[in-house]
Amino acid sequence: MATAAVRWSLVAVGLAWALVAQVVLAADARTYVLAGSKAATLASCVEPTDVMRRQHMQFIKHQRDETVHSGIRSSKHSLAGCVDCHVREEVSAGLVPIHHREEFCGACHAYTAVNMNCFDCHASVPNGPGAELAARAAHQAAGVHVTGEARPDGENH
Repeated sequence: MATAAVRWSLVAVGLAWALVAQVVLAADARTYVLAGSKAATLASCVEPTDVMRRQHMQFIKHQRDETVHSGIRSSKHSLAGCVDCHVREEVSAGLVPIHHREEFCGACHAYTAVNMNCFDCHASVPNGPGAELAARAAHQAAGVHVTGEARPDGENH
């Protein structure tokens, strides 16, 4: 009898912990569509949210293949389109690079522990005022050397 009571107590505690974990995870789940971005003003993305969350990399790779191999440049699933829509602007700091750890791409990829190197080559902010400064700041924060910028050794490359 005592064994059954202990067993049921442990089951109840386990269920309570599972419920707490679900509540905490649900509270932590964010859309990552941040205020100050164009995406925050739109009703939906280029695809439904659940599709984009699971298949965005396939869309990006397909777009890359069409562009690089076939010369077809469409914007529906382009990386530049993602940046144009999801990058946000702060009044004091200007454009915030999309792959910054607290921003749209960076936050999701940090949460899922996925390393992304798209923005080692691609622009992390849209073209326009403030883009060059934001890009340089993002590269410096990532430790990436930007051509034409003085290196720590004093050389200019």
